[in-house]
Amino acid sequence: MKKEIENFIQYIESVKSYSSHTIRNYKQDLNLFLIFCIEQKMTKLTKIDYPFLRKYLSHLYEKKYSKKTISRTLSTLRSFFKYLMIGKKIEYNPMTLVSNPKLDKTLPKFLYYEQLEKILKIPDLKTPLGQRDLLILEILYSTGVRVGELVNIQIKDINIHNQTIKILGKGNKERYVLFGSKLKKILNLYLNDGRLKLLKKQTDYLILNHIGNAITDRGVRNIIQKIIQKGQLEYKISPHVFRHTFATHMLENGAELRCVQELLGHENLSTTEIYTHVTNERLRNIYLNTHPRAKE
Repeated sequence: MKKEIENFIQYIESVKSYSSHTIRNYKQDLNLFLIFCIEQKMTKLTKIDYPFLRKYLSHLYEKKYSKKTISRTLSTLRSFFKYLMIGKKIEYNPMTLVSNPKLDKTLPKFLYYEQLEKILKIPDLKTPLGQRDLLILEILYSTGVRVGELVNIQIKDINIHNQTIKILGKGNKERYVLFGSKLKKILNLYLNDGRLKLLKKQTDYLILNHIGNAITDRGVRNIIQKIIQKGQLEYKISPHVFRHTFATHMLENGAELRCVQELLGHENLSTTEIYTHVTNERLRNIYLNTHPRAKE
């Protein structure tokens, strides 16, 4: 079983091109499942059935895992058993009968424009790292790309004239995102100054770390946290918050839902629709706080 898990991890890394963050989560989920299997003396994947998976689900609840974590774990197992089915390692998929727990509805966290402006003013454009840091923030906000997509952008993917970037998304699906004058300006500065100073050996990747290698998604997360600390800001944010902010601001300013769906690379419109709830909730709060007849 351990060998099959290792093969699966290698598959999602080399073939599916999942981000390092996603791969870490998959490893963690599958290692927990492997430990449970060993404790239950379950050594053969072909013997795992629906009752055994239900038992594992009960185990996760007993350990007080959140619904979100359990849902993610089941999604990992669903991908793993689908992989085993395709490779004909098992005869049937026991995960087809297992449903994810119903999650409590939570609205995605996003930044108000005033908060965003404060963050974008923190990097020092007089330094190569400052130029790079602002470029990271601008790409995340201006295009709404995922952090795993950001770190894989290469110079050849960028068309400065048309102001587009070719993105390799989930499942190796390509899409083009657009960018405006603000991102174009910092991109030109970084390419003609900061990146040349960071570059130690030839590489096609756009975003480089302090030693001249392609940056990782964890590196981007660390940079954002350092920027927040430097600015002494009270809120914690992740790269994905910029993606949420991009979508929310687009819809608030009149963008069509299907347009936002395409730019985000969402397969289903229902995934994008969560942002309409965000904008509706914000409008509601504005109304309740500003209209004279809305208060007692």
